[in-house]
Amino acid sequence: MSNIKLTELSHGGGCGCKIAPALLQSILGAASEKLPFPDLLVGTETSDDAAVYRLNDRQAVVATTDFFMPIVDDPFDFGRIAATNALSDIYAMGGTPIMALAVVGMPINKLPVEVIRAILDGGASVCRDANIPLAGGHSIDSPEPIYGLVGIGVVHPDHLKKNSDARAGDVLILGKGLGVGVLAQALKKGVLPQAGYAQLIDATTRLNSVGTALGALSGVHALTDVTGFGLLGHLLEMCRGAGLGAQICFDQVPKLAAAIGLAEQGYGPGAIDRNLASYGQDVDFDSALPDWQRRMLADAQTSGGLLAAVAPESADEVLACFRQAGFTQAAVIGALSAGAARVAVA
Repeated sequence: MSNIKLTELSHGGGCGCKIAPALLQSILGAASEKLPFPDLLVGTETSDDAAVYRLNDRQAVVATTDFFMPIVDDPFDFGRIAATNALSDIYAMGGTPIMALAVVGMPINKLPVEVIRAILDGGASVCRDANIPLAGGHSIDSPEPIYGLVGIGVVHPDHLKKNSDARAGDVLILGKGLGVGVLAQALKKGVLPQAGYAQLIDATTRLNSVGTALGALSGVHALTDVTGFGLLGHLLEMCRGAGLGAQICFDQVPKLAAAIGLAEQGYGPGAIDRNLASYGQDVDFDSALPDWQRRMLADAQTSGGLLAAVAPESADEVLACFRQAGFTQAAVIGALSAGAARVAVA
């Protein structure tokens, strides 16, 4: 295998490549208005994770696409991370993936065939883990490496979990630890220890398949996954969609252990600053909260955890569901309440 470093071929990596939320909203403009199709259960109007179209009273199609540039140098791991991240959007709707298509852009004059093949093999391995076919795709010659999937899934309309259906009084449960962006930047800077890399790979290649089971629980009112806009950004989307405020406690938020010291040293992707510039005015930080903690809450996560809004009496059942699926860091991080769409952080 070539010793080419994939991260040196791209200007950004993973979900840190996302366009900043404020700029994205400016670009989309009227495209975020509700479309006049009664069977389109989820479109662009609430910044949800995937589009959902009802076929009949028992079936709806879930469709999504997600792709990005390398977050790690190992081609197989890059393919795995990108595919895991893409399928997460289906699980975040309470759905079950049934098929995927590959989205491939590669600088064919810079990358050997075996490297490109390894990226695709990594994605295919995740599809096998999800028990779905990687049934085709599309490829182009591009200046930077790009890989991801179009994901197609199904969900019973009654099990659909939109990010806008949270209720006042719900508790918030996060399934994975934060810090992926911090670890990724440390890797690119050459200071990430092997133990940190292992945590990065474990977190980003763990399928959020627990979302299918959460979709069937009536006590789970809303779901989303935490990716490029950071925990605060995706929580604000939930708050805006539901017309609620949120309160979270930093100490209760799960963090990847290797990321904590690096975050304290100032490591983190440029996406953190773009995120805070986009929505920081809607976040009320406790004055005693250190800057590195504020930044970690806006850290761009790649293949991050599911964030669930849950009836308080169902919290133990949901936590057990997460832990049975291998999400040992899942924790209650706060709650939702009536009020303006803002997040208070203690």
